[in-house]
Amino acid sequence: MKDYFGSCHCGAIKFKFKSEDSVEVWNCNCSICDMISYQHLFVKHELFEIISGRELISEYNFETGTAKHYFCKKCGVKSFYQPRSHPEMYSINHKCVTNPPAIKEVVYFDGKNFEDSIKKI
Repeated sequence: MKDYFGSCHCGAIKFKFKSEDSVEVWNCNCSICDMISYQHLFVKHELFEIISGRELISEYNFETGTAKHYFCKKCGVKSFYQPRSHPEMYSINHKCVTNPPAIKEVVYFDGKNFEDSIKKI
């Protein structure tokens, strides 16, 4: 495990996390993930830390309100959030990580049919 760093587009929100050098990412086809081509890198809460910009985080919720989508108030980028699928982890957008871990596997998750799909993981 090593430290990785990421941020939103403008750099106002910075974070770090611990991860292996090679990771699994999820591509989801739900209405929000598909629209922004989000690549989910799941990290346990205790391995994630916001370094700066906490006051610039805005929250968006839809449908069940379970997922907590966090966006930068300045640039609008969602670099991480609390997913409904993994309540004990944050989902970091792999694309928002500087020198990110290598992708060893891509899992395609059918978020359009969340209730059926979540039973299969």
